[in-house]
Amino acid sequence: MTHVEELISALNDLVLIHNDRIEGYHQAVESIDQKDYDLKMIFAKMISNSLDHNSVLENLIHDAGGEIERGTTTTGKIFRSWISIKSTFSTKDRISVLESCEAGEDSAMNAYDMALASDDEMSTDVRQILLEQKASLKADHDQIKRLRDLHRKFA
Repeated sequence: MTHVEELISALNDLVLIHNDRIEGYHQAVESIDQKDYDLKMIFAKMISNSLDHNSVLENLIHDAGGEIERGTTTTGKIFRSWISIKSTFSTKDRISVLESCEAGEDSAMNAYDMALASDDEMSTDVRQILLEQKASLKADHDQIKRLRDLHRKFA
């Protein structure tokens, strides 16, 4: 595999993890109680962030001459923590939902760590974009974690 093909593969892995994230948060929004409007708004923001990140990643893939992969990470290339979320949401327990979301956020962070640590040749511009997206995901992760910790404290 050439360096360009390796870069395209790494970028597509990130697209797929964002697709997982979008799917997971859509399930969350649809599954939690109406009274959990605050969580629905936060989850909608997470979906929007992943859509924005995917748009940038897809442009990078096109610029490198690659094809964009569709779907989710069912191939197992990247950690797939969102699988258990659908069953978790059926409980409608805020702490359980937030715990599952945090696990998904951990997976997204790991995907970025793997992409940035890989030996794939990437320009400083691409590396900077990935670092900025990872920082955005870290902020989302920390928000979910704070909410989870707050709910645990008062449970």
